[in-house]
Amino acid sequence: MSDDAEFPPNLATAGEREMLSDMLDWYRRAVVRKVTGMAPALARTSPVSSGTSVAGLLKHLAGVEDNWFDDRFAGNPEPEPWASAPWDDDPDWEFHSAADDDLADIVALYETACERSRRAAAGHDLDDLATNSTRPFNLRFTYVHLIEETARHLGHMDILREQLDGTTGE
Repeated sequence: MSDDAEFPPNLATAGEREMLSDMLDWYRRAVVRKVTGMAPALARTSPVSSGTSVAGLLKHLAGVEDNWFDDRFAGNPEPEPWASAPWDDDPDWEFHSAADDDLADIVALYETACERSRRAAAGHDLDDLATNSTRPFNLRFTYVHLIEETARHLGHMDILREQLDGTTGE
């Protein structure tokens, strides 16, 4: 395991906000590491009957970041490619369209979405409520939900990558 995969040194003793933020960033880095060095064609390949691919999961996670932090929590306008995506025609558009995308572009999309998420959360307390949601939730919930979703999909990516090119580990 590389030093980059190590938990942040103060994670076990950090305050709640720092712990949530650092844990999410740790998973975000792991997601990018999971696709690093992967053949782009394999990242767009699905070895499972659902059609799930590493590239599709990565693009989905970019959308999750933008949706929960930037759109729902902060109330910012939905950025591209989400704003013009044909969701009514294809509710799983991010998974399907990833097959046509360059892997480096999807990584950049994800990293940009993560940075927007950090900006959306900056200056807010964990108890601050979302500004663009039909049901109330606070920033704390946003962090916990994104940690859960990112970790879950990282596990999916881990299994897919092992099936596709034999790469295992963190």
